[in-house]
Amino acid sequence: MDCDGRMVKAIRTGVNVLDFRHWPITVCFSTKWNLIYLMQKSIQSRMATIGVQTEINSSLDKVWEVISDIDNEPKFWKGTKEVKTLSKEGDIIKREITIAFRDQKCLQEIQLKPKKEIKAKFTKGILNGTKIITLTPSNDNIIMETIWEIKLSGMMNMFTGVIKNHIKSGTEQAMQSIKREIEE
Repeated sequence: MDCDGRMVKAIRTGVNVLDFRHWPITVCFSTKWNLIYLMQKSIQSRMATIGVQTEINSSLDKVWEVISDIDNEPKFWKGTKEVKTLSKEGDIIKREITIAFRDQKCLQEIQLKPKKEIKAKFTKGILNGTKIITLTPSNDNIIMETIWEIKLSGMMNMFTGVIKNHIKSGTEQAMQSIKREIEE
């Protein structure tokens, strides 16, 4: 038997809906349901990639001094409302952050590679993925670059594409704030 797309009126609504009562289980799960499942998995696996860079007229030491003070992150990153360090083991810092999106709490693992990189991995909460800030000397300046590989978790994942521009704009603003702080 084929899934022929028979329609029936939904109870008490008068709306036409697919009539699943006559579909064999094997047909339903091998065709339409698998397609729906695969589409959902495809959407869930998409990460938003965001890259922003700026050139700072300063020494590597000064730039590192400002950006490695991760407790001061809310001063520059308006999407981060509050940070709380939970533990520190070697170069790994575990912390809880409160983000501006509905005051959601996320867990992060931060790895500091002195004067090179700060890697923030979101381990629990509405955000999944990483934010990596790298420093590259260039003549007498420093190129600071932030790369996000991020997606929203759970059912919110379908809105990852929507928030991509918001995160990019916030990152541009944060990096310009850091640049101004350092160059003054």
